[in-house]
Amino acid sequence: MRWFVLMFCLLPYLLPAQQPGARSRLRKATELNESVVLQNVTALNSDALEFSPVFYANGIVFVSSRRKGGPVDTQIGETFFELFYSELDPNGIPMKPAPFSLEINSERHEGPVSFNRKGSIMYFTRNNLNQGRQKADSKGKVRMKIYEASRGQFDWQNVRELPFNSDEYNCMHPSLSPDGQKIYFSSDRPGGVGGFDIWVALKQGDSWSEPINMGSRINTSEDEAFPFIHESGNLFFASTGHKGYGNFDLFMIDIGQREWGEVINLGEPFNSEADDLGIILNPDGNVGYFSSNRPGGFGKDDIYMFEAPDGIQGVTFPEMSNVVLAAYDESTGRQLPGVSVRIFEQSDNGSAKDEELYELELLPSESEGDKMVFRRVRKKEEDLGDPKYLTNNSGETYAMLNTAKEYLILASKPGYAPKEISYVPADNVFKRPLEIGMSPTNCMTLSGLVESTPYGKRIPNAMVRILNNCTGQEESVRTTINGTFEYCIEIGCDFTITSHQAGYQGDTTQISTVNLRGKRSFAVVLEMEPESTTILSQPIREGSVILLRNIYYDFGKSAIRSGEARDLEDLARLMKAYPSMEIELISHTDCIGSEEFNQKLSLERAESAREFLVSRGVEPHRIKAFGYGEAFPLNHCNCQEGVECTDEEYEYNRRTEVKVTRMNEPVDIGYEPEREEKR
Repeated sequence: MRWFVLMFCLLPYLLPAQQPGARSRLRKATELNESVVLQNVTALNSDALEFSPVFYANGIVFVSSRRKGGPVDTQIGETFFELFYSELDPNGIPMKPAPFSLEINSERHEGPVSFNRKGSIMYFTRNNLNQGRQKADSKGKVRMKIYEASRGQFDWQNVRELPFNSDEYNCMHPSLSPDGQKIYFSSDRPGGVGGFDIWVALKQGDSWSEPINMGSRINTSEDEAFPFIHESGNLFFASTGHKGYGNFDLFMIDIGQREWGEVINLGEPFNSEADDLGIILNPDGNVGYFSSNRPGGFGKDDIYMFEAPDGIQGVTFPEMSNVVLAAYDESTGRQLPGVSVRIFEQSDNGSAKDEELYELELLPSESEGDKMVFRRVRKKEEDLGDPKYLTNNSGETYAMLNTAKEYLILASKPGYAPKEISYVPADNVFKRPLEIGMSPTNCMTLSGLVESTPYGKRIPNAMVRILNNCTGQEESVRTTINGTFEYCIEIGCDFTITSHQAGYQGDTTQISTVNLRGKRSFAVVLEMEPESTTILSQPIREGSVILLRNIYYDFGKSAIRSGEARDLEDLARLMKAYPSMEIELISHTDCIGSEEFNQKLSLERAESAREFLVSRGVEPHRIKAFGYGEAFPLNHCNCQEGVECTDEEYEYNRRTEVKVTRMNEPVDIGYEPEREEKR
């Protein structure tokens, strides 16, 4: 495999194989794979290199240097790699391969590939090309990039590189998640743990987020490459840094649960003293392929097929339930077709786990203006993309859900109030349809914008109060990060709408829905004049302090209550988005109990918070934990004689703060009145 490794810049040389003692420690993994049957796929392999197979249509796409007479890469003495396709025969065995695509195969290297579920979009590795010519970096090296293409009528088309590529480092080996929302890949980009690391980027509309390093549980000081994300939530990858049998070994880790599992070596026969990499597994987990240059093959690197009737050791599959979702009109009882249904996995604290449902904001604390707090903002329906489920003419749609998880189900249809349901498949013992009652709306949509004057800059997190002049009832909403808000106002009344924000003079407007009928909407603009001393732009940088309020412990204990760590979830998300960020976790207690006990308790709570962040994939070296006990109360509750406090006042002093000690990229959390900043 030396030729392949050199071509993809993974190693200047191969590491020596593990010593015999290491193999004895891996014996258990081998015993668990006794039922696995392995065979060399003779139809695919040649005297050249064949590796990295993936499932596509009714066959296999793989990489090979088999083309005779083609251009040769003089650095490795091999024909440039191309993609080939092999159809499966009726018995599921690959047949003679042919070139995969005239459009994709170029005069340079094409490498590992991944497809979306429909086979209409592909992501593949290729040399950095500019108008068909290789483009070198500042050191004269041609790097690898990940490209996207869509299936056209005759061939693949619309080839474009992904936004996180660079001319100065490599991005390669893409693996798209089954839902198409995440792409895993290998890269030596800055900010990693070792040489090549596994990274993940999140789908954002038609583009991708900045990549997030998968952390030190997966990545080592050596190299990790060839990721493959399976339907079960298990991530497979090759590594030279984890304990193994030889050079590159195959590993897996369960990242499909709230807390990740441990990295597991797949053992024999998957791993050998040679290089083993590029594994794939069918959805049922009993048939797959991988690549190896072990002795006995046809060429330098060969593709092997395996059957695992008992599954692969360490790979578990959740029990799934086919759920019928039935929507109906609550006023008439009639079935409702055309209802959009979105399903999100639910966290222990009751909020949706999926980050695509929320925007994350950092805002000034109302009680302590020099500190910041997290706020989750639910995205508007139009920002969530197309729904995955839509009810049919019978008002039904169907979903396969994991019985071990909880879900948040959102249903919407024009003319009806949105419906939100928490659902636990395991509680539905008799497999009854989940009925979704939709209530027709008797209100009109109020769409508003809050901005500063005279500059016209939008104001996020402003409080908007809506007073019903008929009933005297007042409700409030807050503006989004874009300064907008929406509210459904009752028909037949007058309303007073007022905006409020610290540092601004409020604005008020009136609207009326008296004598109105039908589907209408109102648009209002509230203009707020800033006070002369207002500065709303507060970038998070070194020295910034974030106050974590949504973390709860039982009295006198350091363990975080299950499902009561929402702010820590948000902090982990922030730290993974900004890999240079390093912090101090500082925990405070109230003054109940001895000073010595509170000092110890606060440190244990800070350590507990640190362990939580590490379990979410944040590298341990980026977090330091400190306990200050009862030394710094925020109010008068210091347990001095004659001082009486309520439980709420004592609780106010029990808090965890985050001090940012390193931050290479400042993050703005608001706006200055004079100009809008985005960093």
